[in-house]
Amino acid sequence: MLSRLQELRKEEETLLRLKAALHDQLNRLKVEEMALQSMINCRRGDEMPPSGPVPEQSHDMLIHVDNEASINQTALELSTRSCVADEEVEEEEEEEESDS
Repeated sequence: MLSRLQELRKEEETLLRLKAALHDQLNRLKVEEMALQSMINCRRGDEMPPSGPVPEQSHDMLIHVDNEASINQTALELSTRSCVADEEVEEEEEEEESDS
């Protein structure tokens, strides 16, 4: 029972790290999308210099702007190798502490 609880805690930590990585990736993609939209607008000559602060788009608006085909073609950085290595180091440290 105790080992199952520890296993679930480790899984929770891993999932939280994955969530943070996906959130970071999403933010990078949003920035890239805005940069590409800006480049397109500049080439068209449609872009006007902002006269004030640009109103922030709601999350729902950003979702509807995205094209499903382009989303499916986007490569995500989902490497968890560093997370696994960190977990192994932590486990070794815990074992060393418990041995002493």
